[in-house]
Amino acid sequence: MEKEVKIQLLELVKSFPMGKREFLALKGIDLSIYSGEFSGLVGPSGSGKTTLLNIIGSLDGPSQGEAIVLGQAVSKLSHKQAAHLRNQSIGFIFQTYNLLPVYTAFENVEFPLLLLKKSSSERKKAVMEALDWLGLADRAKSKPGTLSGGESQRVAIARAMVKRPEIVLADEPTANLDAENSHHILKTMVDLNKSLGTTFLFATHDEKVIGYLRRIIHLNDGKVAADEIIEK
Repeated sequence: MEKEVKIQLLELVKSFPMGKREFLALKGIDLSIYSGEFSGLVGPSGSGKTTLLNIIGSLDGPSQGEAIVLGQAVSKLSHKQAAHLRNQSIGFIFQTYNLLPVYTAFENVEFPLLLLKKSSSERKKAVMEALDWLGLADRAKSKPGTLSGGESQRVAIARAMVKRPEIVLADEPTANLDAENSHHILKTMVDLNKSLGTTFLFATHDEKVIGYLRRIIHLNDGKVAADEIIEK
């Protein structure tokens, strides 16, 4: 059975003004990401990884071409429609954990569900399930200041996964972690990918992350230089 296309990039171009000139960050990207993939955009700093991830996540728009995410053309979405797409269907994981320091782990994970107007009982069930996935049920009442870096990133992953998004976009998610925590978190994400069928797309140049990917899309100077399926 053919896999469903979750993300389709068509002749995607992104430019940024630099004085009287412009900088071309993406130079005609053609790419399809399929349901359930565990794939990554890999390349050196400045290759366009984060720019591409931001457009896929509807945080930015293309200058030319199109990004079609879950059947919706990003360039044609209003701010409200783009926010709805992100809130409903996309989870984000960043290298900085972006946890709200005055709230507990439970409250940080709960936040996306408040935007979805879930009932209190629905929220509690979903949050505790997500914390349990990440081995953090016993830290639900802890605030970020009392958590280790690895625990903080696991809370951030629970927050991204709590609404069971179709797509998770992860930008250098292990950059601030040691090797042991990195491998623990990556194994957890592989398990979530398998059990929930979530499509994961990373932007990374971390060899630890690359070792877990099942598809590696090499970016260089704003172009796809190679695209390889890893048989495991």
